Amino acid sequence: MSPTYTRTGDDGSTGLLGEGRLPKYHPRIETLGALDEASAALGLARALSHSQQTIAILKEIQRDLYALMAEVAATPENASRFRTLDRPRLEWLESQADTLETQVPPPNEFILPGDSLPGAAFSLARTIVRRAERRVAELTSRGEVANEVILPYLNRLSSLCFLLELYENQAAGQETSLAKK
Repeated sequence: MSPTYTRTGDDGSTGLLGEGRLPKYHPRIETLGALDEASAALGLARALSHSQQTIAILKEIQRDLYALMAEVAATPENASRFRTLDRPRLEWLESQADTLETQVPPPNEFILPGDSLPGAAFSLARTIVRRAERRVAELTSRGEVANEVILPYLNRLSSLCFLLELYENQAAGQETSLAKK
């Protein structure tokens, strides 16, 4: 047997961090998929970024997302064992957004994605983070996620992605296109 597959999911279920398995279509597994997609999209944005500052921020965020995924993947009795996302991490993320906002003030209108390759990658990442946020909100409302920092973290992360889109457009020498003519 190859070490890259286990065959345990061939029945349409997947394991949790703790006892038990869930169907792959379960909202918790959908949430994990959305968080994984968000991290992958941020990885693409990181690979395309011009700024070393952006790259460093994104590596930190991707590490936070992996920790967050572990907490969401844990059974309720194990979740606290995997809880690392806390108020100081949220404050760190907010400080990154605050710093960027002084460098690239957001426009007063909607923008069109695609003014630079890294900017477009951040726009895509932002939408995926928003989906992950909606999935976590569902689990939170059902009492399946207890960490009160996760939703604000994802909310701030989507805002940071927007600011990074503007920042990377600026770094590429591109003016951000507005949705209105």
